[in-house]
Amino acid sequence: MLAAVVGLGIALARRSPNKALSRTVGFLAEFIRGTPLLVQLYFIFYVLPDIGILLPPLVAGVIGLGLHYGTYTAEVYRAGIDNVPRGQWEAAKACNLSARQTWTHIIIPQAIPPMIPALANYFIAMFKETPLLSAITVLELMNQAKSVANTYYRYIEPITLVGAFFLVISLFSVVLLRWLERRYGKIER
Repeated sequence: MLAAVVGLGIALARRSPNKALSRTVGFLAEFIRGTPLLVQLYFIFYVLPDIGILLPPLVAGVIGLGLHYGTYTAEVYRAGIDNVPRGQWEAAKACNLSARQTWTHIIIPQAIPPMIPALANYFIAMFKETPLLSAITVLELMNQAKSVANTYYRYIEPITLVGAFFLVISLFSVVLLRWLERRYGKIER
């Protein structure tokens, strides 16, 4: 959820007429996209405490994943908004619609359906990245499986079980994505 909100904020800031804001946010987004997620997690969890910002491991992990994938979802939002024909914007202006009415009644209903597949893919990818959180001491599923494997000296069962869990959740997400596409993906132009 954080990635969706961060992504929308970045996309809107990059569309801002304020060039300083647009360029600053654009630079930060490119910087985050250009560095590995693991480095970002280390920075948030291990470096920020040196300047007085101490976060629990899970909070640091959620922030790291949210910021990282937020920069990717921002591009999806940007593409979806840019995909709305210019004539729709002009028609809203000609009908004297407010900015809020333009966005809620004209732009968003046309921009969201094409975004659904890409957003869903990023959210599935983010879910599959959660084992990286073990690097900042978050006791997530893969870390628990390794703990069980080390305790009982049996590696096949716990690691296969975790892999199957990720597969089932990912497949369920794909089914949900296809349902959303069928339900909301058909748009008339």
